[in-house]
Amino acid sequence: MARVSIHIVAWNSMRYLPDALRSIFEQTYRDFSVIVVDNGSSDGVEEWVRNHFPEVIILRNTKNLGFARAHNQAIALARSIWEKSPPGGEPLVLVTNPDIVLTPTFLETMVRAADSHPETGSLGGKLRKIFSPSSETGQPLYSNIIDTTGLRLYRSRRFVERGAGEEDRGQFDQAGPVFGVSGALAFYRLSALEAARYDNEYFDDDFFAYKEDVDLAWRLQLLGFDARYESNALAYHWRGAYGSEKRGVGKAIRERKIKSPVVNFLSTRNQCLLLIKNDERANLFRHLLWILPAELGRFLWVLLREPATLSAYLDCLRLRPKMKTKRAAVFAKRQRSAADIRKWFV
Repeated sequence: MARVSIHIVAWNSMRYLPDALRSIFEQTYRDFSVIVVDNGSSDGVEEWVRNHFPEVIILRNTKNLGFARAHNQAIALARSIWEKSPPGGEPLVLVTNPDIVLTPTFLETMVRAADSHPETGSLGGKLRKIFSPSSETGQPLYSNIIDTTGLRLYRSRRFVERGAGEEDRGQFDQAGPVFGVSGALAFYRLSALEAARYDNEYFDDDFFAYKEDVDLAWRLQLLGFDARYESNALAYHWRGAYGSEKRGVGKAIRERKIKSPVVNFLSTRNQCLLLIKNDERANLFRHLLWILPAELGRFLWVLLREPATLSAYLDCLRLRPKMKTKRAAVFAKRQRSAADIRKWFV
């Protein structure tokens, strides 16, 4: 099998998938294979892929199983193939959304970085935003606006895409360590994923979608794996829920209002699950002055303006015992202290 296994989870993604696959097969680095997991699409994804890219492996789910579980299926399949036919180098997994467009040297840059930095468990590149076509040209706008340069954590337990919404003026041209990488386009060592695996889960199935990348990044940090940002690995992203890292309360409210009820439910519930699974008393107590106002504000907003999302808290309580079990499995083999993790909160 090829050394790099590229995984795309598609759910009615025909608007984006053709450009994503074309950009993958135009890469200068060629030692890769592609797995597309069709999460119960109704727009002809499976037929189109078979007709236009017959070399792509397709897994077909009869319903939408979520980002996390579908990617777990792809990783498990790649692992089983590698066991039968080992690659020429250390196995690497590229998790990507269907609305990503890679520049031609993306894979080459990332593989070189992975080989040069064996301490890393995950790597990410620089993503810029793609906007809808302008009325003048009818072509998508490949912008100079940052989508993500990695994950950043605040003491309030706000988890953001670093640099999101900023104009790219070169402020993120320096490669280096980050807390973790965005699940929109994330490079992982198979060995790191195996270390973080719980039963058959790499990403947490219970998250379904949203913040599952933060959860995996946190686990990898606890287990002693570094994450690295590579500024020369450039890609573009049609992000459905546009957001910005630097925002006030008013902008945060406006951004939340345009998100779907499902996204708001998952985001609220998974925020709760993240803290149960990964946070520690020593860090929670140190950061209470930031956490309490943020979480109280979130709860009051949901209570007064978004009551349909209240069930997210009940679902978090329902899943709490399972999260505690998963937490114990990671903390039993942790390699980094609370102080090591605390340095990432800003």
